[in-house]
Amino acid sequence: MLDYIIVGSGLAGISFAEIALKNNKSIVVISDESQNSSRVAGGLYNPVILKRFSEVWKAEEQLSLMDEFYETLEGKLKTKVNFKLPILRKFFSIEEQNNWFSASDKPLLAPFLSTKLIFKKYSGIESPFDYGEVLHTGYVDTALLLDKYHEYLLQNKIFLQESFEHAQLIIHEDFVQYKDYRAKHIVFAEGFGLHANPFFQDLPLDGTKGELFVIKAPDLDLDVIVNTSVFILPLGYDLFKVGATYNWKDKTDAPTEEGRTELMDRIKEIISCDFEIVSHFGGVRPTVRDRRPMIGTHHQYKSLHLLNGLGTRGVMLGPAMAKDLFDYIENQQALDPTIDIHRFYKKRK
Repeated sequence: MLDYIIVGSGLAGISFAEIALKNNKSIVVISDESQNSSRVAGGLYNPVILKRFSEVWKAEEQLSLMDEFYETLEGKLKTKVNFKLPILRKFFSIEEQNNWFSASDKPLLAPFLSTKLIFKKYSGIESPFDYGEVLHTGYVDTALLLDKYHEYLLQNKIFLQESFEHAQLIIHEDFVQYKDYRAKHIVFAEGFGLHANPFFQDLPLDGTKGELFVIKAPDLDLDVIVNTSVFILPLGYDLFKVGATYNWKDKTDAPTEEGRTELMDRIKEIISCDFEIVSHFGGVRPTVRDRRPMIGTHHQYKSLHLLNGLGTRGVMLGPAMAKDLFDYIENQQALDPTIDIHRFYKKRK
């Protein structure tokens, strides 16, 4: 009898797996890795929504948990995955500068927005109005993290690389059975794949497609992340990750000409040097209209749980939401009502 079956091995799934293992719980992770949003993500973590100059929900708490989580993983996997880099917001006018300083006076944003302009000139970017610096930022190499964590799971014989067949799940009073596995609990962390899950598919999980480039720009000299309408993230060897688009209608992973054109236009607004597209990829983020994750236990089956809806901020949200769900299941600690899936069931009554 296992403690947990975990379905899905993206950021949500591995976050829960790691917290369960840390608490000496027995697990098996089942995934065919068909959902690629965690793998192709930009991986940025940023406590400020720069478009609206507002604080990310519970940013300080999430950053603290995140730092400890990835530091522990780096030691365990013997691989560097968390790279702390400043995010600079390029200003296009004096008015944007003024908006920045107004935002930095807000108590919730003051810890994260530097009041010192960055005057440095980067080769390949014209910046007559300079930059503002966001503090406590960086990125996680999500593809490398997932590869290494999957290797770890395989080495410990707790990773089943196959599609989960929901029809094979048998639900008993105090445990579930899936093929040869029995477990006290099952956690579904399937991302956008939730739509194929008959137990939770009635929940309003949306999908927001994002497309990204890796570009080569030898004349772009950048050792920070620049963020305006898109982000430009240095990868080394003259390579940069650029993204992302937001498409609420297309629910496929395939790169599109529309996405390509949008990214090309936005890159040209920021950099003034030549570049070539090395790769172009897409993924569907598991998003929710109220911009909160969906965490909790099935309204009818007490052994079935959900960890989903991390959206565009899986790197920050994953560890915190996995901990919240684990504490809810194991220690009966109440979930924040704004993330509990029962917020949707209540609306239907």
